Amino acid sequence: MWDPENSLSVRELGEQGLLKRLQRFCPAEWVGDDAAAIAMTPEPNRSLVVTTDMLVDGVHFSDRTTSAEDVGWRAAAANLSDLAAMGATPLAITVSLGLQGDTPVSWVEGVYTGMVSCLDAYQTAIAGGDVCQSPVNVISITAFGWVPTDRTIRRQNGKPGDAIVVTGVHGASRAGLELLLHPETGKDWSEEEIRELITAHQRPNPRLDVLPILWEVMGEGGEIAGMDSSDGLADAIVQIARASGVGATLERGLIPLPARLKQRVGEERAVEWALYGGEDFELVLCLPPLVASEFVERVGNGAAIVGTLTKSTRVCLTDSTGAYADEVITQNLSFQHF
Repeated sequence: MWDPENSLSVRELGEQGLLKRLQRFCPAEWVGDDAAAIAMTPEPNRSLVVTTDMLVDGVHFSDRTTSAEDVGWRAAAANLSDLAAMGATPLAITVSLGLQGDTPVSWVEGVYTGMVSCLDAYQTAIAGGDVCQSPVNVISITAFGWVPTDRTIRRQNGKPGDAIVVTGVHGASRAGLELLLHPETGKDWSEEEIRELITAHQRPNPRLDVLPILWEVMGEGGEIAGMDSSDGLADAIVQIARASGVGATLERGLIPLPARLKQRVGEERAVEWALYGGEDFELVLCLPPLVASEFVERVGNGAAIVGTLTKSTRVCLTDSTGAYADEVITQNLSFQHF
């Protein structure tokens, strides 16, 4: 049945009408003024962590691959993943929207529904934001979190001899995108495989869940290097190595891949998707070898040691079986905006 309330466009509802609707997704005590005032207990040795991420229609999402709810989930997850990559606990996010006038209000509300669905799992709320007219739909989120100063994960903290750890499989999001864009690719795949891979693309989970385990196995001391793999595993390792002034070796056979992906698309393509496909939103951490082994065992579910930081400045993909020649890894094949 046609519902006039759900057929309104942003232009028809107007800015104030839209803001009134969107405020329903926010805690009442945080919105309605010029800025959000969030009560915080002052504690020494804590750092405020702030990150901003922007998603643009046609670049980061499209109607072909993501519903409005999926767009909202991915937007929230991307920012929470950046907080996780710093070792931070999320506090809140703000959301700014650039919208075309003929955008359905129901689509905007769907985006917020998806964001809240993702945020609720981490006790994180939307603290406000802004809307404006735009020639293309844009979602910009700023996320706020906190981290104990001595537990801040930074790219520059890597040391030769550190084990390179990933918290889960890589290549799943890229495989899910392929199935969405080219459904015929999965004509011989099981429904379970297809569903898992598409979910990995549309509803990634920021790895905030592994941080308590990390702190337990690390104990009181020690710096940790790391970042997330949103732009690809290769990109993450290269950036950590560069910031730390070290090199790295990555073992091809140790990269955790989705079940049966090598059989479905071939080993070369599966590894390529893992290295350069991006949007897996796992953490890439550099830990002392014994700590890394315990961490991987505790996390499970695809967590693995995939290589080692070295004194060299080169980042190489190696193959202990000898089937593939050593390969220098660069960011050239990773996603770049320009």
